[in-house]
Amino acid sequence: MNGYERLIAMMEGRQGKGADRLGVMPITMMFAAQTAGVKYGQYARDYRILADAQIQTAQRYRFDYVSVISDPGREAGDCGAALRWFDDQPPAIDEAKARIEDVAELARMTVPDPLGGGRMTDRVRGVAELHKRVGKELLVEGWVEGPCAEAADLRGINALMMDFIEDAKFVRELFAFCLEMGVKFARAQVDAGADIIGIGDAAASLVGPDIYNEFVWPVEKKLIDAIHTMGAKTRLHICGNTTAILAPMGKLGCHIVDLDYPVNIAQARTVMGPNQILLGNLDPVRIVRNGTPETIRAALAECHRQAGNHYIIGAGCEIPRDTPPANVLAFADYALPPA
Repeated sequence: MNGYERLIAMMEGRQGKGADRLGVMPITMMFAAQTAGVKYGQYARDYRILADAQIQTAQRYRFDYVSVISDPGREAGDCGAALRWFDDQPPAIDEAKARIEDVAELARMTVPDPLGGGRMTDRVRGVAELHKRVGKELLVEGWVEGPCAEAADLRGINALMMDFIEDAKFVRELFAFCLEMGVKFARAQVDAGADIIGIGDAAASLVGPDIYNEFVWPVEKKLIDAIHTMGAKTRLHICGNTTAILAPMGKLGCHIVDLDYPVNIAQARTVMGPNQILLGNLDPVRIVRNGTPETIRAALAECHRQAGNHYIIGAGCEIPRDTPPANVLAFADYALPPA
């Protein structure tokens, strides 16, 4: 059974019947660039370099998927946000020059075309390249920013947090803009060959459950439902401590929910029920980069015990650059069934 078949079997509810072992889906960005021997600035700018690095990494470390995740500046950059570029670091959105510094600017903005030649187009081309080269062998993952994360990218995280309290109408309008853009971007990637769309909504971990339920959850749900109507699977990735919002996250209907390392997997399983596929949640630095293959396999065994068989192997977030190769190989080593 190859990686594509394995993960599809798990997501279609056949774990224990159709899947031969646990899936392996760690997020690699800077680690993938390092594996391929390229600078991260090149990785984030050129879909061909990204695709090469992802395929090399998946093959060397026996992952079940490849992904076009690189940085949160794709959509925001195409909207005109100021990006700061670096030779060997991810591009950063310049929050001091927020795209929507004045709330009135939103009314003058239009959703950019994902195929209009910008950074979103580069990601779509990355999906097409991966689909052409390893489609139906490895699961091909597209990626979009979730509504809260994208709103923060455009408005600035501090301003957005104040807007929740001071200007709810504007927040709803901004989230509607982000939803429209997310759906269009996801559709372009699905049309290009993405089997699953990852949704990164890191800023959602910074709001309490009241704000999450009122503002964020309904828009995440619309985005996820729209992706499902396209025929693709969904993976929700919210960095940080999401303990307070686990219950609503579990009601979104995502095929996979990532858990960052501050979250207790046993609690997530209790709250989300027996059928939600959970992914994670090793501490990327303390356990993965600074640990050993033995401690990593032991930590994965504990995650697996708490999560049960509706579980996919991964870290809480990105595998850091400079992680020892043997430590990354330990992920697939744990997944292999006993001889």
